[in-house]
Amino acid sequence: MLSVHGRKPAAVVVEPVAKALLKAGLTPNATTVAGTVATMAAAMVLIPTGHLVWAAVLSTLFAAFDMVDGTMARLSGGGTAFGATLDASCDRLTDGALFGAIAMWMVYVADAAPVNVAVCLAVLVLSQVISYIKARGEAGGLNIVGGLIERPERLILALGGLALEGFGVPHAVEVALWILLVGSAYTVVQRLQFAAHDEGAAAAVAPPAGA
Repeated sequence: MLSVHGRKPAAVVVEPVAKALLKAGLTPNATTVAGTVATMAAAMVLIPTGHLVWAAVLSTLFAAFDMVDGTMARLSGGGTAFGATLDASCDRLTDGALFGAIAMWMVYVADAAPVNVAVCLAVLVLSQVISYIKARGEAGGLNIVGGLIERPERLILALGGLALEGFGVPHAVEVALWILLVGSAYTVVQRLQFAAHDEGAAAAVAPPAGA
């Protein structure tokens, strides 16, 4: 939801940063890669070692590059097909690193119940499926926009849970993960419904090469 409705309010902050980075000589693709590496490093180093508040703060800061790089591309004349592919691929990497690191923290630090670790892994998988449905559908000419739990909501809930847990709120991470499990499962069904009801849903597609 926020990826559709939250861009305009965020533009007030994002655009000046994007202009400054362009002026400094950075490209949108370089910004994408830098943000991805920094976000993954923060998650994989800080979360399994129990530094949850710092992990949440730094991951939030670095994840903001996901908005900045797109704005940079727009300001510099428009994005490219490779840039869009790179951005989407890097998003999947950072999501995997975040929830993988949370699972490690649950197992090795928090001694969480196996069912809660399983929920974390399920959220990891569902987050990839939610994004894949959109990418695959749009590759086939379908219009799949929105959904209950998109990447911004996923990050807000996960990082918010980490921050609260780090400040001493018990079970905050587990509650966030259960909310994400239910919301993500609903979003998978929701996006498949978007695809099924699109006017191009019944269009014939060519068989794969070699079929």
